Amino acid sequence: MTDRPVQPASDPTAEVVELCRDLIRIDTSNYGSTDDGPGERKAAEHVAALLDEVGIESRLYESEPGRTSVVAQWGGSASDRGGLLLHGHLDVVPAAAEDWQVDPFSGEIRDGYLWGRGTVDMKDFDAILLAVVRDRQRTGRVPERPITLCFTADEEAGGHLGAEVLVEEHADEFEGCTEAVGEVGGFSATVRGRRIYLIEAAEKGMAWMRLTARGRAGHGSMLNHENAVTALSAAVARIGAYEWPVRLTPAMRTLLAAVAELAGTEATPENAEALVEEFGGAARMMGAAIRNTCNPTMLDAGYKVNVIPTEATAHVDGRFLPGFEDEFFATLAALAGDDIDIDFVSNQPTWATPYEGDLVDAMTRSILAEDDEAIVAPYLMSGGTDAKHFRKLGMRSYGFAPLRLPADLDFTALFHGVDERVPLDALTFGARVFDRFLDDA
Repeated sequence: MTDRPVQPASDPTAEVVELCRDLIRIDTSNYGSTDDGPGERKAAEHVAALLDEVGIESRLYESEPGRTSVVAQWGGSASDRGGLLLHGHLDVVPAAAEDWQVDPFSGEIRDGYLWGRGTVDMKDFDAILLAVVRDRQRTGRVPERPITLCFTADEEAGGHLGAEVLVEEHADEFEGCTEAVGEVGGFSATVRGRRIYLIEAAEKGMAWMRLTARGRAGHGSMLNHENAVTALSAAVARIGAYEWPVRLTPAMRTLLAAVAELAGTEATPENAEALVEEFGGAARMMGAAIRNTCNPTMLDAGYKVNVIPTEATAHVDGRFLPGFEDEFFATLAALAGDDIDIDFVSNQPTWATPYEGDLVDAMTRSILAEDDEAIVAPYLMSGGTDAKHFRKLGMRSYGFAPLRLPADLDFTALFHGVDERVPLDALTFGARVFDRFLDDA
C-alpha cells in the first residue's frame, strides 16, 4: 500500500506579519511628478519571487524605468460569474523620518503594532493577499473561480504609470474579470460600542487642478491693480473657505441608517452630520463622504521680493460625489472667478457599485464568521484608488481589506500620516477573514 502524501496544515496567518515587514523595508516612495523616488521595481521583483516560490507564474510590466507592476493568473476556470481581480498597489507616499518615532522604513514592531510607511496604505493588504494566496497554493486549496492577482505601481499619483497603463495596454490580462476587490474597505470603526465594518462600494471622483492667475509685472514699491498674486490669493481663499452642502449617495444612506439605528433615531439629510460625528476620529473621512470637497494644497509665485510677478499658480485637490459632478465644477468655476484659468493635473471619474450580490454576501459572511456581533455596511470612499481604472473594463468593484481595529485607534489619521502603524492582530484577523472570503468568492 502506497502512502499518500500528507498535505501541510493550513495557516493563512503564519507569515502575514513578516511579509508586511519585508514590504515596508523596501522603500517605494512616490513623489508624484518628480523623478526622485526609487520606483516599485524592487518590490515588484520581491512579490514575483514570493509567487514563484509557490508555483505561481507572474509577469512584470514596466511603464517607465523602475515603475513596475506585477500580474499573475491563479485559481481554476470553473465559474459562471467570470473572473475575480484582487489588486493592491506597491507604492507609498513619502515619509519625513525626522517626524516619526521610528524609522518609517524599518518595519519595527512596538507595543503590539507594526510601524512603517505603508502599514495602512496599503502594504498591509498586499501582505494579507500574499499570505492567503501562498498558503492556499501550498495546501492545495486553490479557488475554482479564476483569479487575477495584480500589484500596481503609481497608485499614489493617480495610477497613470500603473493601473492605467495595464488597462490601456495589457487589458488581455484581465479578460473575463467581472468583479474586483481592492483597498480601503473592510476595516472596523466603533460606534456606540459596536464594530461596524465598512465595505467600499463607491468612490468620489478626483480633480487635481492647477489654478493660474495672470497680471502685470512691476516694481514691488509701486501701485499695481493687476497683481496676479492678489487675484490668485482671493480665489484660493474663496475655494478653501467654501462650505459644501450635504449630499447623500446610496452607500452613505445605507451606512447612516445603520448608525441611526444604534443611536435610536432615523437618518435624514438634516442629521447626517451629527450621525457622521458618531465615528469619532473617522468623521474626517466620513464627513468628506457626504459632500463635495476642494482643498488648496500648493502655492507658487514670484522670484524676488520687490518684483510683482506676471503669473501665480495654485494647486487644489477636488473630490466630487457620484451624481454631483456638474454641481461641483459649476461651483468651483464660480468661486475661482472669470480671471482664473483652471487646468487638470488629473481628472478621474466617480464610481459606485450596487451593494448586493454574491460577492457582498461572501464579504459579509467572512467578517461575521470572525466577529459575530459586528455590523457590516457599505460606505463611499472620500479618496481614490486603482478601482477607477479597472472599472473601465466593466468590473464591479469593492474595497475589502479586512482589519479589526481597537476602538481608541484613530485609524483614518494614519493614512498618509506620521507614525503610520497597524495592530499585529489586525493583520492576522485580516488574513483569516480573507481566507474565508476566498472560500465562496
